[in-house]
Formats: sequence, C-alpha cells, structure tokens
Amino acid sequence: MKKPLVSPLDRNANKEAQEMADFYEETLGFTPNSLFTMMHRPRIARAFLEMNQAVMENKGRVTSSLKRLLAYLSSMTAGCRYCEAHAIRAAERYGSHEDKLNHIFDYKTYPAFSEAERAVFDFAIAASTVPNSVTDEIADNLRKHWDDGEIVEILGVVALFGYLNRWNDSMGTQLEKPAADDGQKFLGKNGWNIGKHVY
Repeated sequence: MKKPLVSPLDRNANKEAQEMADFYEETLGFTPNSLFTMMHRPRIARAFLEMNQAVMENKGRVTSSLKRLLAYLSSMTAGCRYCEAHAIRAAERYGSHEDKLNHIFDYKTYPAFSEAERAVFDFAIAASTVPNSVTDEIADNLRKHWDDGEIVEILGVVALFGYLNRWNDSMGTQLEKPAADDGQKFLGKNGWNIGKHVY
C-alpha cells in the first residue's frame, strides 16, 4: 500500500486519545498506531481497550507471557506482520525467556516448551487458520492440560488477535520502530519482514 487506509489521529487530538496512549505506554512502551486509527470512532477504541484488558489480564496459569506467545503464533498464521512484531515485543516485556522467544518456531520439539504449552500453540494455530482446523484431537489435547476457564482465556487471545490481524493488515497500519526492531531481532532469522507496514 502507498499509505495507510486511514491516517491515525495525533495522540494529543483529544483527552481520550491521551488517556489511551498512556495505558499503552506501559504495555508496549509506545501507543500503537492501530489505536489512533480506531480513535476516529472513540467508541470502537474504548470497546477494544476493554476487550484487550479483559482478555489479556492474568488469571493464573495462562500467564501474560504465554498469552503473548500464542498471540504471536496466531498472528503468524494469519500473516499479519504488524501483529507478529507487537506480540513478540510484548512477550519479551511480559517475561518470556529469550530462549523461548528465539525458538518459538520450534515449539513442537524444543525442550524449553512444556507439553501444556505445545497444546496451546497447536490450538492457536488451528484456531487461526481459515477455514478453522481445530479437530477433536487438538481439542482433547488442550483439555488434557487446561481447564474450561483457561481454555476460554486462550481462545479469547486468538479471537482478539483475529480482530487485530484484520484491522492492521486491511488498514495497512504503519509499524512503529520499537516493534519493528524486536520483530527483526526475534523473528527476522525465520523470514519475518515488515511487509506492507512501512511508508
């Protein structure tokens, strides 16, 4: 794309944009351009923020770092370079070990990953595929390691990033430099690039 579908608002456009920007400064170290495009309709931005907080809050075993790693695999499956970079950056910021960040592509065999994590990642990829490819085998394996509430959290992340993948790829959202740097650092060796998200 020659330019984003809609240009993001300035973070100082109004009080609400400033408040949302402050929240994301803590999460990513910057406010995503995607939020500032949503702010053209503040109710959408507010609803997204509420959904984001509800889905990504840490309730126990489905840790913040695990949620970000599964968000990465979901976004990789959907092909959204913007969200891949954001998710891997957030995974690092929320405590994922560098060993896991560097070997997420090898999660099926790499010893740093548990069988419970592998079940989550297999599910995230199958749930993010179009058409959906969640099978009884994948579902049974997930149930073996996680309870119903935890599975709801896991699928909540996949669904949230399904929204974000479509928003950012269709919008052509410009990728912020800190996320681009982390994408290159952790994912570049496996073929990640910034794609359409640079102007």
